[in-house]
Amino acid sequence: MSTTHAKQWLDKINALTIPDTIKIMNVCGGHERALNQAGLRTLLPENIELIPGPGCPVCICPEEAIELAIQIALNEAVIVATFGDMLRVPINAAKDAPRSLEQASALGANIRPIASPIEARALALQHPQQRVVFFMAGFETTTAPTAALIAEGIPDNLLLLLAARRTWPAVAQLLDSDTPGFNALIAPGHVSAVMGSDEWRFVAEQHQLPLAVAGFDAETLLAAIYSVITQLLDGEARLDNCYPAIVKPQGNRTAQRLINATLDIIDSPWRGIGMIPASGYALNETYQAHDAHTHFAQYAAERNHEREMPPGCDCAQVVLGKCYPNRCRLYGTACTPATPIGPCMVSDEGACRIWWANGLHKQSAVKQKRSIQA
Repeated sequence: MSTTHAKQWLDKINALTIPDTIKIMNVCGGHERALNQAGLRTLLPENIELIPGPGCPVCICPEEAIELAIQIALNEAVIVATFGDMLRVPINAAKDAPRSLEQASALGANIRPIASPIEARALALQHPQQRVVFFMAGFETTTAPTAALIAEGIPDNLLLLLAARRTWPAVAQLLDSDTPGFNALIAPGHVSAVMGSDEWRFVAEQHQLPLAVAGFDAETLLAAIYSVITQLLDGEARLDNCYPAIVKPQGNRTAQRLINATLDIIDSPWRGIGMIPASGYALNETYQAHDAHTHFAQYAAERNHEREMPPGCDCAQVVLGKCYPNRCRLYGTACTPATPIGPCMVSDEGACRIWWANGLHKQSAVKQKRSIQA
């Protein structure tokens, strides 16, 4: 990638003649946050739409996994450790039942927020006479250090409740649908750093959609936006790596080896979306003794995946890139960061929370906030 500064990339984009509306999906929640913090939507030409996609692991973590963690924490003498943004994710529950891990904690459950898998191991070593359950929801960037934790030697009293997901199968399912809703893609830099930029070649080669890998600053994001626009204008589709300092074609082979040595790829549910083939991870046979699903199978609950979002909540449509956050029926009214109804308003990688944090507090019509399917 050129060392052209962000303003120069912006000038290059604004100098292009763009006859039609171009819809660009950014897969990563980190990208969505960076785009909003830099105010890029307000600086780009009117007919360039930037669409947030399925880049928030907290948002797509299935209800049954959260409910299982709640039930384990309430009914077993365990410590449940999980990333902080999982604590407030709401699920559908009876009025007298806790709707989140935070509410379960208020009822006396021993739930600890952590920032990394290493902290889960530390908790297990600090409490050798007590079982510790690490509830992990994340994409490949979190899965890799979790796999390293397992491979390096997991304490006997540490159990894993995995809701780990692979990113590209969700994009593949969107592209295979009748109405993907976008005609170019920005692939996530951190996932690509682990799995390699080549993992995304199918977008260009099988679906003839332009794509570029971007980092998390305005310069690489604008370089990626410029790349996919010029690809569309030139009538070509290719993979362009705009983050070469970090992302290599084959990715991090060590991280991939650890994942392959400890985990199996499985079909997995995504909240509000349903089952996506080969989109998740589970402990392989060698490490089954540490699988919390097996230890606490009595608390597992079957849920109807088509009805996982609360009534009126459009989080699933936001995750699929079919609805802008402020077009959700509950956004800014019933659903705010203080009183989240859906998961997209909870996590720092959730599109609704990101839009709110950047000043959009109403269901108002601002630049590019019209219906994506219009």
